[in-house]
Amino acid sequence: MNMFWLLVLMVFCNGLFMRTSTTSVSTRPNVVNIGAIFSFNSSIGKVAKVAIETAIKDVNDNPAILKGTTLKIALQDSKLSSGFLGIVEALRFMENDTVAILGPQHSVMAHVISHISNELNVPLLSFAATDPTLNSLQFPYFVRTTQSDLFQMAAVAEIVAYYEWRDVIAIYIDDDHGRNGVAALGDKLAEKRCKISYKARMSPHLTQDDITNALVKVALMESQIIILHIYDTWGLKVLNVARNMGMLGSGYVWIATDWLYTILDTESSLSSPAAMDSIQGVLTLRMHTPNSELKSKFVSRWSNLTAGVGNTNNSPFRINTYGLYAYDSVLLLAHALDDFFKQGKNITFSNDLNLTEFRGGNFRFDAMSRFDGGAQLLENILQANMSGVTGSIKFTLDGDLIHPSYEIINVIGTGIRTIGYWSNSSGLSAVPPEKVNANPNGSSSNQPSLYGVIWPGQTTQKPRGWVFSSNGRQLRVGVPIRVNYREFVSRIEGSDAFNGYCIDVFTAALDLLPYPVPYKFIPFGDGHINPIGQDLLHKITTGDFDVVVGDIAITTNRTKIVDFTQPYIESGLVVVAPVSKLNSSAWAFLRPFTPLMWCVTGISFLLLGVVVWILERRTNEEFRGPPRKQFFTIIWFSFSTLFFAHRENIASILGRLVLVIWLFVVLILNSSYTASLTSILTVERLSSPVKGIESLIASSDPIGYQSGSYIDHYLSNELNILRSRLVPLNTPIEYEKALKDGPNKGGVAAVVDERAKMELFLSARCEFGIVGQEFTKMGWGFAFPRDSPLAIDMSTAILKLSENGGLQRIRNKWLTRSACSSEGAKQDVDRLQLKSFWGLFLLCGSAGFLALLLYLIKMVRQYTSHSNGSSKKSFISFVKEKESYDADKMQSEKSKSGAKRTRSDRVSNRIVHEDESLDGYNHGAYTVYEA
Repeated sequence: MNMFWLLVLMVFCNGLFMRTSTTSVSTRPNVVNIGAIFSFNSSIGKVAKVAIETAIKDVNDNPAILKGTTLKIALQDSKLSSGFLGIVEALRFMENDTVAILGPQHSVMAHVISHISNELNVPLLSFAATDPTLNSLQFPYFVRTTQSDLFQMAAVAEIVAYYEWRDVIAIYIDDDHGRNGVAALGDKLAEKRCKISYKARMSPHLTQDDITNALVKVALMESQIIILHIYDTWGLKVLNVARNMGMLGSGYVWIATDWLYTILDTESSLSSPAAMDSIQGVLTLRMHTPNSELKSKFVSRWSNLTAGVGNTNNSPFRINTYGLYAYDSVLLLAHALDDFFKQGKNITFSNDLNLTEFRGGNFRFDAMSRFDGGAQLLENILQANMSGVTGSIKFTLDGDLIHPSYEIINVIGTGIRTIGYWSNSSGLSAVPPEKVNANPNGSSSNQPSLYGVIWPGQTTQKPRGWVFSSNGRQLRVGVPIRVNYREFVSRIEGSDAFNGYCIDVFTAALDLLPYPVPYKFIPFGDGHINPIGQDLLHKITTGDFDVVVGDIAITTNRTKIVDFTQPYIESGLVVVAPVSKLNSSAWAFLRPFTPLMWCVTGISFLLLGVVVWILERRTNEEFRGPPRKQFFTIIWFSFSTLFFAHRENIASILGRLVLVIWLFVVLILNSSYTASLTSILTVERLSSPVKGIESLIASSDPIGYQSGSYIDHYLSNELNILRSRLVPLNTPIEYEKALKDGPNKGGVAAVVDERAKMELFLSARCEFGIVGQEFTKMGWGFAFPRDSPLAIDMSTAILKLSENGGLQRIRNKWLTRSACSSEGAKQDVDRLQLKSFWGLFLLCGSAGFLALLLYLIKMVRQYTSHSNGSSKKSFISFVKEKESYDADKMQSEKSKSGAKRTRSDRVSNRIVHEDESLDGYNHGAYTVYEA
């Protein structure tokens, strides 16, 4: 009995030991089964088949990788099927203890098989399924060993933005691959402010008629930028039909995703001119793989690897990038398995309890086993860091290969030309991204982003990218029916035709476009009140109008919903108020200076006289004498400098310095006074109690504005004016009445409106005027839907009109008026009248009269005193004698002054002669001078 329990214990321990050892020490199997599923006869599949078989052989021949373990691969041909048959082929792998599957080729099949991989823990390494949504958390066992279409669409979007196109058309197959790829393209275009204007989807089972019908619709669209995201089996047929329809001619742009270059890379039969004729000028992309020694060796072996291998026509085929990624997929899996074994893991399978309920039946679901080490193998794959023929093999946290990049190819003649590269790190570049990353500050920064392109139609000029729709639809032009200012927009009675300044500018700009644009005017409004501009623009957003023409101001809020052209007229907001003319007065000559200025100027004259008198009185006889004489000398000298008429000589240096500076000041004062007085007397000036928008804001008076415009919103929201103060007005007659009545009689203190309209209003109403400055800088433009390419062309046409004088001629036709000027300071030069100068004449006459009066009083007093002491004489005789006496006295004083001056000269001469005698004595000379 004891012996029995001893045996049981030994068996248990042996089993426990064996179980423990199997988990800690890996037993490398002799063979590891993997599977591969793709279409053998496709451009990708036939290259991938050779690449995978070569990789399997290289791995098995290299003992350093799997160290004696042999990879055994089972290849399944999906026969160009991406549906049910491919799924059935995938299920067969699961019956043979497969640890991983290479493929599938198509994204549609990858979506379904990923569910099987999730259930059975079998990693799915796809070298050709590029659908961006396969990276989602829904498919953890899906590993993409090629580039995602997310990056390819980013490259396409950057090309579109680089050439400044805005709208594109996407042609695609309506399955997971096509829909998700185009969805990614739309997201990337939106980041560049571009969009897909039309999506032409095709059935996965399309026919020649389907292609023709789809392209007919595309040809009727405005955009001529076509993105072709399709399978290689149908791509060339689509391009051939497009060429026959004239859609590969001048003006079109075709950008094919990497399916086209895959065919060009693979099929040598496309090198003929006939085959290349339908793809001339097309741009296509190719996944970029940097040059390396591994890549060169593998490519050099390709001709030997494909010797005797061909497609159904036995024509040779070349390697493409998908073949390189297929080769690297095998290497990646082999290194991951090696790490798996190094980690002590064994390849074991267990029954999936979820599939036992399907036991029995022909499908044998219960025969499929779950790979126990699938999670660890998946982790090893995603953590790989190695080099292959495609370059560095390493995955990001999102499951994408690092450093995605594409070559941008232009098909020219019978060959191709690489015009640039795109990478997610450096964007567009004319040099390979590895060179840009290696030398980010090098000379490559001076190179263009892309080289020149030969577009369809054999032209090197960048296509405009769109034409006006040729489907017979006219441009729907919304026009407001105005009840005032009909010079801008006016409906011709009895018709749908319009005329006016805005209409003429619009039609003139259309005539300058390089293509015809049929259009029709659609009236908006009831004709009784002005339509609201915001409602008119809203019709664009709802698709009722293609463009709005009229007095539409460009404002910030409006640019959020529509696109405007270049402004064709400037029309900011101004304030119009009643004005009165400032008549010239008799004392106008005092207005150039303020009272303070007059006082300071007069005091300065007096101070100058005092300063000069102090500097000159000790050395200059003209500044000496009795105090009364010196006082009048100071007064006379000071004010005579005003006219540069002073007669006194200045002897001292300091006095001269002061006088020179003062004369310069007098010169400036004279010039300024003269200029200001000229302006006062010759320019008509207007006066108004309203000085501008600032005084309106500070007051509480009512303000008028044009009803239906944006002005009430601007005044209330931007300037914080109470809405209760705002009075809507409709017609110029209402403007005039409200301004004349004024705020005291139920009118308004001022009207705020756009300058262009106010100039027309003031042209026949001289009693009003613009006061203050234009307080906004706005303009009118034509409104188009957002991102409309027609708006850009119309802006260019408006600039041409401005340059060639067309805008000014149209303005002169409609807006020029000559009755009154609209400027705030109206310049009306007239002849000068007496009323402007009678004050000066009065002042001068009064001075003369006062001088005569004082002189007469003096004479009377002298005559009276003279009559008391001498004989009686007549007053006239006395005056005459007195004048003679005064003359004699003046002559006597002059003689005395001359005698004094003679004596002074003699003294000076004596001194001079004595000095000369002394000098002559010293030199032995004798000088005789006159006594």
